Amino acid sequence: MEKTFKYSGQNPVQHTGISLKNPKKIAAGIPAILSALKFVKTEVGISNGVQLLNSINQKGGFDCPGCAWPDPDDKRALLSEYCENGAKAISEEYSKIKADPLFFSKHTVAEMLGWSDHKIGKSGRLSHPMTYNSNLDKYEPISWENAFQRISKELKALLNPNEAIFYTSGRTSNEAAFLYQLMVRKFGTNNLPDCSNMCHESSGTALSESLGIGKGSVTLDDFNHAELVMVIGQNPGTNHPRMLSALRNTKKNGGKIISINPLPETGLISFKDPQRPIDWVGKGVELTDLFLQVRINGDLALFKAIIYLLVQKENSNPGSQFDWEFINSKTIGVEALLENVKKQKFDFLVQESGVSEKVIRDAAELIASKKKIIICWAMGLTQHKNAVANIQELVNLLLLKGSIGKIGAGTCPVRGHSNVQGDRTMGIWEKPPAFLLQNLKKTFGFDPPENHGYDVVESIKAMHEKRVKVFIAMGGNFISATPDTEYTAEALKNCNLTVHISTKLNRSHLIHGKNALILPVLGRSELDVQKTGQQFVTVENSMGVVHSSKGNMPPISKNTISEPELVCRLSNALFPTDSIPWLSFKDDYSIIRDEIEKVIPGFNDFNKRVQDTAGFYLPNNSRKGDFSATKTGKANFIVHNITPLSLLKDELVMMTIRSHDQYNTTIYGLNDRYRGIYNERRVVLMNEKDMRDRNIQNLDAVDILSHFKGQIRSVEKFLAVKYSIPERCCATYFPEANALVPIGSVADKSNTPTSKFIVVTIKKNISC
Repeated sequence: MEKTFKYSGQNPVQHTGISLKNPKKIAAGIPAILSALKFVKTEVGISNGVQLLNSINQKGGFDCPGCAWPDPDDKRALLSEYCENGAKAISEEYSKIKADPLFFSKHTVAEMLGWSDHKIGKSGRLSHPMTYNSNLDKYEPISWENAFQRISKELKALLNPNEAIFYTSGRTSNEAAFLYQLMVRKFGTNNLPDCSNMCHESSGTALSESLGIGKGSVTLDDFNHAELVMVIGQNPGTNHPRMLSALRNTKKNGGKIISINPLPETGLISFKDPQRPIDWVGKGVELTDLFLQVRINGDLALFKAIIYLLVQKENSNPGSQFDWEFINSKTIGVEALLENVKKQKFDFLVQESGVSEKVIRDAAELIASKKKIIICWAMGLTQHKNAVANIQELVNLLLLKGSIGKIGAGTCPVRGHSNVQGDRTMGIWEKPPAFLLQNLKKTFGFDPPENHGYDVVESIKAMHEKRVKVFIAMGGNFISATPDTEYTAEALKNCNLTVHISTKLNRSHLIHGKNALILPVLGRSELDVQKTGQQFVTVENSMGVVHSSKGNMPPISKNTISEPELVCRLSNALFPTDSIPWLSFKDDYSIIRDEIEKVIPGFNDFNKRVQDTAGFYLPNNSRKGDFSATKTGKANFIVHNITPLSLLKDELVMMTIRSHDQYNTTIYGLNDRYRGIYNERRVVLMNEKDMRDRNIQNLDAVDILSHFKGQIRSVEKFLAVKYSIPERCCATYFPEANALVPIGSVADKSNTPTSKFIVVTIKKNISC
């Protein structure tokens, strides 16, 4: 008899046999190489593995489907231009295991819902378009044409276009993203939420207000010239390992590194560069000169404390700290900032930061002597209610030091998905700028909608309230990426149709509407041959460089198609008499790039430049020290006040994090090697004192309850692990703990879910 599973968006409550070791002191090196090679051998075999690894991130090859860290502008690494998790990403993408029609015939959706995200992901590559059969609770094959007609019919039956949502992940190419937003706006809506809404939306909002552009200002070469790099709320050893090579170059050239994070992360302690055999022996390169173990969301107080100390130094010796020529000519609002600093109580700032006064003073001393400063950050800053304020305080410091618009200095928001920044450049945004709408009208002859669409959180609420009937996702794992898992699952199930365009099976395919489609597409590594021959696509990295990506492996199935082809054929079904030449776009991607050139600034001579060079930089005003794009025409100092942390006696603040065997929602394995946690993901990292106060022993099973505006959400049977984390703070992996993140808890201005700040209580599970 078939076992019945709860129809839930959460991972099943099960333990897999945890073991603990001391956290690693050195990142990368031989263990990373061996881990990558073992994974490659298992997933794709030696022959295919060699072909893949020789082409990834190389000129004329394909862009890694993992992170958006840039490749060198000129010379690529001799041994490799990828990291451990990059090798895992490309191996899973080209897996020899297939989630084909035979696979789906053997498993009901109810059965697969009882699998972990890890097991679901190990089902292999999707190889055939599938449709859900509610009578059998199974997915069955469907032809591409029937799939397109079904989507078209459902969309045309809507009362208005805003009853559909078109989500996008960060891996979509520029060409596919441009066509996708064109199709959606031609259909008549700006409901174009994307994964940026959940990660760096706060960065874009903050930087646009302060500097006039929502992108970072630095280049990869700037790390070679920086006197100081600050890495905040980020774990590059796991999430952006190639960044460690850039930090190594900073140290090699005499620069210093400050790391700020609630957890000590191995990648920022010591690093053995896998691209340099000379580094494989010995203790590795020590990266961090000063570590500030800030409490969760103590960053704003910390930076106010540092600025407070720098102002004291400046007042005692005018001109010693701040670049007044830059401030007076390029900025506005410094007087208000300095007035706010005067009102601060230093002891209060120290208390709220969670960092000792001595260490804060050490940081201020280190910063005081530097003029070329780069500040890097990721979701440790962006997923808080005051996320925009966090980032603008960092910008305030850079503006005081004149550290924007010069070599070796500037802002560096470290993006996640490969091409997540490019998708936004292409128009994937629920808040389209006026120039984009004007250029679309001029180029394609229709009136695009002007009203803002739904972002991710608004989309979930709209589906939950049945204001949306159709959900289409271009990539991603929506249910495992989003907050408030059960609420989001209910929202998706309210839809008449859910469509997922994917390379691999994930949990989102199992949390479906009344009707559902899974549409398989080519991966980055695969040959894309159309009527005019082999095609390539383009991507934009985290530092604004656009370059080509060209697969070289045979497609895993004759029934997979490229994302651009999919959008073109769906658009042709939706608009059969349209003047836009959708099928011509499909046949020749250079025509798509010609249209991009007409619509998106900075893409002049697009086809020529992207083929003649290793990549080209898009315009970036802040990189040049030009801030005329802001409302004031200058860089803006923006003042924010601190809301003191207020917790009840038993409450803690929880943040969600990734394990080492994970990239975003993709779970490669069950180990968190650098943190010393093996074969288990259902864990909560806790301070030893907090455990003792609650009579919790190491590896006790506990229940976690989140508290938000009188609402309680809970998850059960997490294993408590004693770890170096500030008191009254704890950490869990996502997506397992996403169910604790309230749908209504979002960042001011950016509406980003506060996945790094959830108020919780923790108690022993009484059933264990």
